[in-house]
Amino acid sequence: MRYKVTLIPGDGIGPEVTAAMVRVADLVTEGRIEWEPAIAGGAAAAHGLPPLPPATLESIRRNKIAIKGPLQTPIAGGWRSVNVAMRQALDLYACLRPVRSLPGPTRAKYSGVDLVVVRENTEGLYSGREHEVVDGVVEALKIVTRAASERIMRFAFEYARHNGRKRLCILHKASVMRLSDGLFLECGRRIAEDYPFLEVEYSAIDRVFLQLVLDPSRYDMLVSGNLDGDLLSDLCAGLVGGLGVVPGANLGDPCAVFEAVHGTAPELAGKNVANPIALILSAELMLRHIGEVAGADRLRRGVEGLLASGRSLTRDLGGTATTTEMTDALLRRLEREEAA
Repeated sequence: MRYKVTLIPGDGIGPEVTAAMVRVADLVTEGRIEWEPAIAGGAAAAHGLPPLPPATLESIRRNKIAIKGPLQTPIAGGWRSVNVAMRQALDLYACLRPVRSLPGPTRAKYSGVDLVVVRENTEGLYSGREHEVVDGVVEALKIVTRAASERIMRFAFEYARHNGRKRLCILHKASVMRLSDGLFLECGRRIAEDYPFLEVEYSAIDRVFLQLVLDPSRYDMLVSGNLDGDLLSDLCAGLVGGLGVVPGANLGDPCAVFEAVHGTAPELAGKNVANPIALILSAELMLRHIGEVAGADRLRRGVEGLLASGRSLTRDLGGTATTTEMTDALLRRLEREEAA
């Protein structure tokens, strides 16, 4: 079976790590993916286009699947986050961030971490509803709806049921935001009634952050709102070595966009030194999503084997290899496995 996938290289180090990911995905799928290039972010702006061009959205809607490198978001100016705009435009309501310990010199503070973060992706404080009330006073609206809250809860519970997860922790701050987080919490309790075989905990987000830093093994799946989930998923990435080794997915009906969750690192762009593991592992998630389980398993084994070897790693992983050298080493490992 062949697949057509929208490919958005991104900005900064994006084109370099994307090129690495394509080489690996092509190998483990034996070339069954046809890549359809598209642009967004700074690359689109450089061509005089909107940061999220209609043609890019149309490509994703047509192909149903996309994978992208990091996109530039100007700080306090320029255009609004392309990532947020894309999730809203395509109704990619579920952000999925599996966080697993990896072997080798990943600079992780813990071992044995195996968490899944599920984040509501379309509303909350990231709805982008901001305005200036009077000079010097800005108001940001936190939008929480029953429909979106029940939808993300249903997604999380179904993911747990189908992926061997036994315990869910639903995060909130209902003691302060009694209506908005109260509604989110109520929806969690309601959906949980349909899954009596799963253990469910409801906990204040600040308490969860503290417990994660003390002992991440106490959690299995974490479910949260949009802004909270953004902070939470980055914290969890830090438990296993950072954003450079953690994949991400944005899922909806029927489209899905897979992405590296790190930034564009413009200071490293064009130097061939960026670590491509996060986007390569995002390709693993993509392959599982489209049913290419054997290729996904092979990719995962290759990455873990390379990291465990401690050789041909980029500088952030304690090595001296370039992006290309690290990718070449991974490809050789995958080819040896196939030959064996």
